[in-house]
Amino acid sequence: MHYRIPEEVSIVSSGLRGAGYESYLVGGCVRDLIIGREPKDWDITTNAKPEQIQAIFPDSFYENDYGTVGVKTESLDSRLAIVEVTPYRTESGYSNKRHPDSVAFGTSLLDDLARRDFTANAIALDEDKGHLVDPYDGQKDIKDKLIRAVGNPSERFGEDALRMLRAVRLVAELSFGIDGATAAAISENSKHLSHVSRERVKDELVRILNSTKPMDALVLAQRLGILEYISPDLIRGVGVEQNQAHSYDVFEHLMRTMQHAADKEWSFDIRLAGLFHDVSKPETRRKNEKGEWTFHGHEVVGSRVTKKALEDLHFPRETIDKVVKLVRWHMFFSDPEQITLSAVRRMIKNVGEENIWDLLNLRICDRIGTGRPKEQPFRFRKYKAMVEQALRDPISVGMLKTDGNRLMEVFHVNPGPRIGWTLNALLEEVLDDSDKNTEDYLDKRTAELLMMSDESLKKLGESGKQKREAAEDEEVRQIMSKHHVC
Repeated sequence: MHYRIPEEVSIVSSGLRGAGYESYLVGGCVRDLIIGREPKDWDITTNAKPEQIQAIFPDSFYENDYGTVGVKTESLDSRLAIVEVTPYRTESGYSNKRHPDSVAFGTSLLDDLARRDFTANAIALDEDKGHLVDPYDGQKDIKDKLIRAVGNPSERFGEDALRMLRAVRLVAELSFGIDGATAAAISENSKHLSHVSRERVKDELVRILNSTKPMDALVLAQRLGILEYISPDLIRGVGVEQNQAHSYDVFEHLMRTMQHAADKEWSFDIRLAGLFHDVSKPETRRKNEKGEWTFHGHEVVGSRVTKKALEDLHFPRETIDKVVKLVRWHMFFSDPEQITLSAVRRMIKNVGEENIWDLLNLRICDRIGTGRPKEQPFRFRKYKAMVEQALRDPISVGMLKTDGNRLMEVFHVNPGPRIGWTLNALLEEVLDDSDKNTEDYLDKRTAELLMMSDESLKKLGESGKQKREAAEDEEVRQIMSKHHVC
């Protein structure tokens, strides 16, 4: 079978073979080629040692303990600017459950494939001959859509505990399932994830949330006992019943809210906020006098829990600040009958203009996560229209390229009503023709207007004021029509 290999990668492979060494594409790029996905990065393995690789490619660097040499290609594509070449290697001793205690460069491709994590990633491609080396039936597992550990799964996870998170991440990215023995080994070895740095856990979570099926991965992580090593706060919602407005327990609601954000291809911040927005419902749950569950203040408590959880995972401060705001204010629509423009403006101030539309989209996800089929009922569409109305620049004399100060300085107009009449008259002309909103034209027209009597100027000014009010009304009408709330 013919696979499309970028020229930059082929040049590196050809350079190795031309120097008398073996060269194989290996790992995720081969898996993706077989699936028909475009690889995100390209890895080559060879029987050449690091110093031999660098002798072939002088424009390269070697800064790690694993023999990986980065070959610079000068490609404008960031995915191809560096092609990584790693010697065949064997590893031994994994005292920290994350990295090998010793690495030895080998001479056998089969030995190298034996140390890899999953069968789908333990396939090598001789790109020159189009020949696949597949000692663990990885192609069959790819066809069957299965994540299966190479050899003994407990040994693989004992070598590198992060592989357990990688397994559920691949479920999300590839829409695969996990082989039974591999899944059982994850459950048995989940405690080893305590050895993995929080930064690496965060990196896997980011990739899960940015995938198309994050819910599948995190539900599976919960069932296998590893979600608590991502964020233990999330599992507190399992089995926590809600009120009649919800079809699911708190945990499933969080998952479905997050998944809808992924289905809509919305930003990572919305997905992360969806995952945590009701995280504190378990500790705020109370029964009222009618015997119904309430969760008063869960958004306030949840914002604090979310902040601590994201800090623990070492997310960037910018991400933490935004997601915490979204969690804190996601209940803005709890009293939809009392919508006023002033209340909308206060909410915009609370969450920030730059975050208001993400907050509204989070609310859409929250609604779908309850089990309700409709994203945007009338009252929510009304709220969106009012947000747009509150955000727009008001039609006013402030839009003009002149102002009262200029009239007083340039034309020596005394403070008084003539300034307002003049500016309103100018605004009427600009509303009819925006090209007139230049300092030169307005100065020329101002001089003409100021020659008029008070009565005539007042008449023009009031006409301009009426024009402004009509334009305001029309703009609001168009906004309401756009959101189908007329």
